[in-house]
Formats: sequence, structure tokens, C-alpha cells
Amino acid sequence: MSSLSDFDSSSFGDPSETDPGLSAENILKVHKEVTEQLAISVQNLSITYKTQFERVPTVKKAVAGLVRGEKNKFKVVEAVNDVSFDVKHGTILGVIGHNGAGKSTLLRSIAGILAPTTGRIEVRGNISTLLALGLGFHPQLTGRENVILGGLASGLSREEINDKFLEIANFADLGDFIDLPTRTYSSGMNARLAFSVAVHMDPDILLIDEALSTGDAAFKRKARIKMEELMGNARTMLVVSHGLGTIKELCNDAIWLDHGRLVGRGSADEIVDRYTDFVDSGNSAVVLEDF
Repeated sequence: MSSLSDFDSSSFGDPSETDPGLSAENILKVHKEVTEQLAISVQNLSITYKTQFERVPTVKKAVAGLVRGEKNKFKVVEAVNDVSFDVKHGTILGVIGHNGAGKSTLLRSIAGILAPTTGRIEVRGNISTLLALGLGFHPQLTGRENVILGGLASGLSREEINDKFLEIANFADLGDFIDLPTRTYSSGMNARLAFSVAVHMDPDILLIDEALSTGDAAFKRKARIKMEELMGNARTMLVVSHGLGTIKELCNDAIWLDHGRLVGRGSADEIVDRYTDFVDSGNSAVVLEDF
């Protein structure tokens, strides 16, 4: 997919000699309109890291290796490899692929947690992340204190957080546990609080990584209703999930990653069907909900 930066009006020759509608001014106007429609632009993104072949050696083995002039053996992992795509405002984009395909790495990079090795990411709007339920919670702090920290990290003032706190606490439905350390919480309680914090920050862009499959049935229903509310407000979302039924139901667009590369882009139904055909699994209910 070509980048907006690759757009070169010189390829048209002199616009004034051909079509007045293709004047330089009009071309720049169209370019600006297209750009303003985008919530996220990912261009030629690659993320690589090094990992050791073996466990960290003991001090004795490390010293012996130095004496023998041995060097640590590393493997370069291309977690994301030259990926490009744009996401317009109001799009609900599903991201699918096998374990290790680069889905979570991609979302963390868009969130600003991981820096690109090469390429660039442009984000237009306030991001709220739900990359791992409870990620970022300090276990020694209470639920209330973690809500405050989450709000401040999202750029809200203390006054804005106070205004939202009751709504967040009621949605999470933790009762008196809201004033206990989060280390005392079950995984389901952490899930409810993390989801509530993320969706009540009024995000322009919401990034969700395997979060909708966590929690009991009642919480899942409540979470789905909240997601539909955000969708109704034309919020932009990126959803990573192995629940392909969830991708089909929630998303109006999807991308398919395989070994760090973008191999497919289209409607959620089309991409999920292509993916399931690729792995020769069929579209059974079991596959769709727990691939």
C-alpha cells in the first residue's frame, strides 16, 4: 500500500495545461482531506529484536566463555516486517493471525510502547489501550488509586478523573474491593476494572488485545454493550482476538498478519474466511470462538 508521502503531483505534468480540476491547489486540498480522514497511518513499519539462543549462562560459564573468546549467540526476530496500512476514523479494525504473527507487537507500537525499528506511525487522536487486562496496575495500590493513575496517564486532570470515578467504579462493580490493593483481586476483578478504566477515558482510538474474552458471562454482556456504544459514537478501534466470531461480529474491516507480514486486508467476513481456509480448519463454531 502506498504512503501518502509517496503522492507526487509532478507525475501529472503541468495540471493547468490538462484539467483545471487537477490544479496544484486542488491536489493539495484533496491530499489534506484524505489525510484528515485518517486516525492511524502505518507506513513500512518493521520491528526487530534480538533474543539469545540459550538461557542466561551461569557466572562460571560466562567467565569460561570469555576466556575462550566465545561470543553470545543471538537470533534476530522480525516481529513486524514492512507493514503498511491506513485506518480511517470510525473504523473497527480486526487484527488476526497465528500466535507469534506480530499482532500484539503491532498494537504496542501504535500505542507508543514499542518504538519502530524502521518506518513510521502517525496517530491522530487520543488513544486508550486495553493491551493486557491489569497491565500497568500497581499491585500495592488500591483500585481507586490505580484508576487515578490510569486517568492521569491518559491525560485527564484530577478533576476530570473525579467526575468519571463513580461511573468507572459502578461499571467495574467491585464494591468495597475498590479500596483494596489490586494484588488481592482475582483475574476477573482485574479485567473488570481495566476494561472500565479504558472505555471511560473518552478515547478517540481504542486498542484492544485479547481483552474481550476475559471475565464472566455477565461482564462480557456489559462489555459488549459498552463496545456497541463506542461504535455508535464513531470511535476508531483496533481489536486483536483469536475469537474469530468476535472479529466478524464487531469489526467492519480486518487485516491478517503472518510471520510479521501483512498478507490480507478486507472486510472482516472476507479476511476471517480466507484465514480459516488457509489453515484448513473450516468455519465451525468452535473455531470461530476459540481459534
